[in-house]
Amino acid sequence: MANTTYKDAGVDIDAGDALVERIKPFAKATNRSGVMGGLGGFGALFDLKKTGYKDPILVSSTDGVGTKLKIAQELGRHDTIGQDLVAMCVNDLVVQGAEPLFFLDYFATGKLETGVAEKVIKGIAAGCKLAGCALVGGETAEMPGMYQPDEYDLAGFSVGAVERKKLLPRKNIKKGDVVLGLASSGVHSNGFSLVRHIMAANDLSYAAKSPTGKTLGEELLKPTRIYVKSALAALKKFPKDIKAFAHITGGGLVGNVERVLPKGMKLDVAWKLPKIFRWLQEAGDVPTDEMLRTFNCGVGMVVIISKSAAPGIIAALKTQKETVLEMGEVSAREKVTVS
Repeated sequence: MANTTYKDAGVDIDAGDALVERIKPFAKATNRSGVMGGLGGFGALFDLKKTGYKDPILVSSTDGVGTKLKIAQELGRHDTIGQDLVAMCVNDLVVQGAEPLFFLDYFATGKLETGVAEKVIKGIAAGCKLAGCALVGGETAEMPGMYQPDEYDLAGFSVGAVERKKLLPRKNIKKGDVVLGLASSGVHSNGFSLVRHIMAANDLSYAAKSPTGKTLGEELLKPTRIYVKSALAALKKFPKDIKAFAHITGGGLVGNVERVLPKGMKLDVAWKLPKIFRWLQEAGDVPTDEMLRTFNCGVGMVVIISKSAAPGIIAALKTQKETVLEMGEVSAREKVTVS
């Protein structure tokens, strides 16, 4: 065997270099204060001093998109899955009061198709713009034998900052505090193994109509809502009365809100289950408790606030185009009801 190249083994360095050139404009469009240089360095540089923080705490988050990727790949829809990736990371930063500063992605595939990768990364850049953070770098890995040629996987990493005195959750959460829900855009990026199991058990295709009127494929691929700008805007107006946020992902509403509540505090809340979740429950014969710990069930972010400030905070969030659900209050007993 003579003159064997890396390309013969399934890895095309030239395609990787071409992809970097194609995505540079997307990354440049996300630039913000603090970014130093552009794509292509060994490490991404960020000048925290340029952002104006005086006593900053750095907050970091990493996540993926899960088996929602299987649906995107099966349908050949690669343009929105990048927003899902960004959302899963930056929504976790803002719950601690942090402003997302920059984002990096990891794209791994069996065979690099630059057109597909470009669409995915363009979606990542769009998500970064929605979150106000910069796409400062990433990694593309071509791994034949690890993935099938038409498969790819995604992971993301984000860093944010918050002034020390503004770090959330606050320690003064108490009984009677109001619990708000910010509506989700749909299933977001959790529970898709169960979604796919339900569809297989009912012999359903992604072309079938969903209860919302869209096809199931269209409904399930709705990108995860990014709550960063609305949350930060409300925090700026009501810095003392917003006591906690909770991003509702794996573990559901109860499991995620418990992470920010003081010991002994519970939720006494109720809301209406949106059509897509009611359909999933009925089609899969899924118990309510299992729905609540698997899916967001229509609530993408929970906000815990002072009762006295509730009208103003609700108005501020609605101004930011959030659909606000008045769910209930913090209690000494747990009562979670969906109808």
